[in-house]
Amino acid sequence: MSVFDFKVLDAQLREVDLSKYKGKVLLIVNTASKCGFTPQFAGLEELHHKYAAKGLVVLGFPCNQFMFQDPGSNDQIQEFCKLNYGVTFPVLNKIDVNGKNADPLFVYLREKTPGPRGGTNIKWNFTKFLVSKDGETVTRFDSAVEPIKLTEAIEALL
Repeated sequence: MSVFDFKVLDAQLREVDLSKYKGKVLLIVNTASKCGFTPQFAGLEELHHKYAAKGLVVLGFPCNQFMFQDPGSNDQIQEFCKLNYGVTFPVLNKIDVNGKNADPLFVYLREKTPGPRGGTNIKWNFTKFLVSKDGETVTRFDSAVEPIKLTEAIEALL
């Protein structure tokens, strides 16, 4: 089992088979539009621009589970990301990352990479999962880690 065995939905609710990213490094992030960490969209976009041609794919998954900080529709979220941060990387369907309705991809990511205190739940918006080209090696970074701080880890996987 790897990340590439999952299917997710894009913002228009069309299925996206993650196997299309085999051989790429993925940076998977649960995002929110009204969070103190929302400015990290700029850093994620910067990583996207810097490394996309070398094989990095940034995937944003809006989530409204943490103090309701992403209440908008998929269309509203897309517009917000483009207008405020110039986001061009894929921002997919809004999902849950914890609980009984958690998206299966995030259940897998959580179980593969327990948090710093051993628990698997995602603690907040902008938790980042860096996935190797084989889809099996996953590293978790918490919300406070600015995207630019992932440069060394990304370059090691590229």
